[in-house]
Amino acid sequence: MTSEKEIGDGDPKTIASGAPAWATLVATFGGIGHMRPGPGSWASAATTLLWSALAHFVPGSWRLGLCSGLAVLVVLIGIPAATQVTRATGIEDPQFVVIDEVAGQLIALIGVPLSWKSLLAGFILFRVFDTTKPPPVRQLERIPYGAGIVLDDVAAGICGLIIMHLLLHFRILTV
Repeated sequence: MTSEKEIGDGDPKTIASGAPAWATLVATFGGIGHMRPGPGSWASAATTLLWSALAHFVPGSWRLGLCSGLAVLVVLIGIPAATQVTRATGIEDPQFVVIDEVAGQLIALIGVPLSWKSLLAGFILFRVFDTTKPPPVRQLERIPYGAGIVLDDVAAGICGLIIMHLLLHFRILTV
């Protein structure tokens, strides 16, 4: 595999064209992965906003299950999509593949109250863990293809989820 920099300044849309259309659409979260700068942050922000909008139409008792189910679904679809794109491009972890951020961000928001404070805190916590990749998060990147791309963000989301619920439990974050 090559790094994204070794490919050059090629347009990610062109680079990923060897992957099936469904995989590119899923892996880039409908094209959000092509936004600059920081496509991962754009995907996390879009996920947070979409979850907030969707959750307002769902009874409170269903939100935990729905968010958990969506996270599992995104992981199950995201791993093969990311694998297809990485194989087609020859890039180990393309920046434009952001379905991993979608999965991790959803995990960080599981069971979180719907308030601007908690949604913002969940966004920030996930982004911090995703960018700093503390152990064991970084080790998961070594898993090949889409599994490594997605699972390190799943772990970052779990870290964010744990800290978020501790902040809520001890009333450090009030909503």
